[in-house]
Amino acid sequence: MKKIIGTKIGMIQVLDVNGKQYPATVVKCYPNNVIGVKTKEKNKHNAVQIAYEVVTNKNTLNKPKAGIFTKLKIAPTKHIKELRDVTGYNVGDIIEPTIFTSGEYVDVQGVTKGHGFTGSIKRWNFKVGPLGHGAGYPHRYVGSVAFGRGGSQAQRVPKGKKLPGHYGHELVTIQNLVILGVSSRRSALIILGAIPGPEGSIVTISSSIKKSNKKFNIQIIDKEIQEEILKANEKLEDKDSLHEMNEKIEEQEKKEAAAEEQAKKQAAAEKAKEAEQASTK
Repeated sequence: MKKIIGTKIGMIQVLDVNGKQYPATVVKCYPNNVIGVKTKEKNKHNAVQIAYEVVTNKNTLNKPKAGIFTKLKIAPTKHIKELRDVTGYNVGDIIEPTIFTSGEYVDVQGVTKGHGFTGSIKRWNFKVGPLGHGAGYPHRYVGSVAFGRGGSQAQRVPKGKKLPGHYGHELVTIQNLVILGVSSRRSALIILGAIPGPEGSIVTISSSIKKSNKKFNIQIIDKEIQEEILKANEKLEDKDSLHEMNEKIEEQEKKEAAAEEQAKKQAAAEKAKEAEQASTK
């Protein structure tokens, strides 16, 4: 089975050859570094452990987690995830988004947006009560919960009763979504439709388990124009790759160190000059 971890960037519009617009989601797949391999013989299941999204500030990691990356001799990352039923990789390999092709059906798993503690009307789509001024109860009242089956009065709230509570922030899988395009240059996938989670959240993309009976008849415009769509998308423009980000940080640190060294040398030269002038007098 093919699986990869990616970051949801946002949604764009994609055109087909007939000029029809389709909503699509862009998923940026930063390097999926394989740091561990599990086999059925040793661990009773096949899986690979993935280190994802390099940490720019190492101080954000605690010592136990930082020790893992020190032992493995790799750059520290924010996430370590296990992808089950994935085989054919060794420690040190990188899973690329090019393992998928256009027109392929995939399942996307992610954590939905959290809405906090909400009422039953928003959470379960209940109707509101009478809005007249003569109503003797709140308009968004939950309703009776004290009766069980057959009108008998229960001494407890039945399990599964639809009441106010925590809404959202659930692990959800959307099945049989179609990949519209694969951008190897930007390490991004374009997926038809919406996927769960807010922008910037982590999603897992895997080969579709259930065979879809849907017919994929959308003919997307050629890859060059598709690349221009990705390039024109502001959300992608603001998201540089992590390697480029690290290179920029290192370059900035080198410049600051060089400037500091130059200032020290200049201060030492001025001090020596003043001492020489004082000795001549």
